[in-house]
Amino acid sequence: MTMKICVLPGDGIGPEITAEAVRVLKAVDTGFETEEALLGGCAVDATGSPYPEATRALARDADAVLLGAVGGPRWDSKPREQRPETGLLAIRKDLSLFANLRPAILYPELADSSTLKPEVVAGLDILIVRELTGDIYFGQPRGIETREIDGKRQRFGFNTMHYSEAEIVRIGRVAFEAARKRRGRLCSVDKMNVLETTQLWRDVMTELAREYPDVELSHMLVDNAAMQLVRAPKQFDVVVTGNMFGDILSDEASMLTGSIGMLPSASLDERGKGLYEPSHGSAPDIAGQGVANPLATILSAAMLLRYSFSMAENAERIENAVRKVLAQGFRTADIYSSGTKKLGTRAMGDAVLAALDS
Repeated sequence: MTMKICVLPGDGIGPEITAEAVRVLKAVDTGFETEEALLGGCAVDATGSPYPEATRALARDADAVLLGAVGGPRWDSKPREQRPETGLLAIRKDLSLFANLRPAILYPELADSSTLKPEVVAGLDILIVRELTGDIYFGQPRGIETREIDGKRQRFGFNTMHYSEAEIVRIGRVAFEAARKRRGRLCSVDKMNVLETTQLWRDVMTELAREYPDVELSHMLVDNAAMQLVRAPKQFDVVVTGNMFGDILSDEASMLTGSIGMLPSASLDERGKGLYEPSHGSAPDIAGQGVANPLATILSAAMLLRYSFSMAENAERIENAVRKVLAQGFRTADIYSSGTKKLGTRAMGDAVLAALDS
C-alpha cells in the first residue's frame, strides 16, 4: 500500500526547506505519495482561512504530515481567526496531535556555535516532551471584554489553564516510554507551588511513575528549569511538561545547540500518525533568498520515517548523512564559521543527498 504524506510548505522559507526534505525522502524510499496543500498565511491569502477544508481533508487522509513553517508580520493585523498560528493550533487539535517531541542535540562540529561555553554544552542530548492540545492555549473561557473594575469600565483579558487526569496520564506515558528507551531519566516540569493545575500534574506523574520502576522521575519548577537549562543543561535526559511551559522551554533548549535551524520536531497522535516540522519559524526576512537551513526539516523527515512509518533504518540513513555533511565542513549561513564552507538551501540539500550515497 502506498503511504501518503501531506506536505504543507507554509509561509516564508517553508517552501524552500520542505522541497529539500521531500527530495531526501524520495531518495531513501520511492514508495511515498506526496501531495501539497495550504496552511497558514498563504492559506489565508488564497481562501480566507488559515486551515482550509481542502487541507483538513488531505491531512486527515494522509499517513503523515510534513510542515515547513507558518506566520509572518504581514498577517499580524488580521483577526485572530485568520492568523496563521490559528491554523497551526487547529491542525494539531483536529488530528489529536497531543505529544510533541523536540530533541535538542548538539553536534560536535557545532559546539562553538552555541552561546554557552563548549564545556557546558558539549555532548548535549535532551528530548523535551510537550503536551500539545490542552492547557491555557485551548482552555475555555477565554477572551477580551469590558468589565467594571474598581468603579471603572476597562478592558479585561482572560485565559483558562486546565488539565484532566487523563490528559496528563496520556502524555506522561509517552515521556516515560521515551525515557525508558534513552538513559532512563525523566524530569517533570510544573509550577505546583502556585498553580493547582500543575499540582495535579505533579500528583499524576508521581502516581504514574510506579508503573515505570526502571525510570528515575524527578520534579522541577518551571522557573528553575529555565535557569538550569542554561546553567547545566546536560543534567537533563527527557523533560515532560505542559503546553505553555513546553513552548517556552523547548525554544530555550533549541538555542543551546547553536542554531534553531538544526532542530526537528514531531507531534504525534495515539496511533503514531504525526505532523513533522522544524522547530524554527518562517524567517520572512530571508525568504526567497535561498540561504535558509533545511537540515531541521530534513531531520524532521527522518523522524517521520521513524515514528509514523516504522522505518528506523532509513531514518538513521538520513541522520547519518546530516552528520557526514557537518563533518565535511558544510554550513548554511546560520551555522557558518571561519574555516567552513557556506552553502545555500539547495546546495545543502544536494550535500545531504550525496552523503546518502557515500
